Amino acid sequence: MIGVLGGMGPLATADFFAKVIAATDAQDDAGHVPLLIHSDPRIPGRPAALLHGGASPLPALLAARDRLITAGAQGLVMACNTAHYWHAQLCEGCALPFPSIVDVACAQAAQRFGSGARIGLVATRATLATRLFEPTLHAHGLNLLAPTDAALDNWVLPAIAMVKAGNTQDAGPLLERAVQAMLDAGADGIILACTEAPMALQDAPAALHARCIDSSTALAQATVALWQQIQCSTSNAHTRPEPPTSPLP
Repeated sequence: MIGVLGGMGPLATADFFAKVIAATDAQDDAGHVPLLIHSDPRIPGRPAALLHGGASPLPALLAARDRLITAGAQGLVMACNTAHYWHAQLCEGCALPFPSIVDVACAQAAQRFGSGARIGLVATRATLATRLFEPTLHAHGLNLLAPTDAALDNWVLPAIAMVKAGNTQDAGPLLERAVQAMLDAGADGIILACTEAPMALQDAPAALHARCIDSSTALAQATVALWQQIQCSTSNAHTRPEPPTSPLP
């Protein structure tokens, strides 16, 4: 079973769940990934903590992690980009595999757009201010093209807020303008580095989707791969032959 730290926000967590199902090559119910989803919208706001000295979400995230482990999770994922600021601390003392949404999104961007590409980010101001993606982008030979403050204030942040309020329809045109502005400024591709963003862009033109990496889908695909690895490891452990015993004298 894979444990999901979610609720940041609830609609994005539901979208992630649907993407895990879509990414699974299953012929029946039993072929799908067993998920234990911890969707708690009461986790303190991540941007408020990082930008305005608000309550840290780390204690709540640690508590959620531990509940999932106690309940039997064999691996963990977290369906929120900004919360990955605390990913390293959540991995401390945790023996379970815990892939990062930052790592898998950047890896997909490198594969699709190639080394040296300029990558725009659709992200919260906190994700950008903490340079959460930059080390991993650079490790993959990619360069960051951040949205302007005006684009953040007028398009990106209002669109994210609309999705959190359930209004994906009105959020779409705003995010399309933000993505197009970064493409016009020279971005080779865009990482949708906020799990609300893909829902706003679900009706965007195919040509725009082709230039975007959906971090939520990337994490869903990594979740399916992680479950397959766990199944393979468990199967091998069960079929491993016992070591020969010494003959009786």
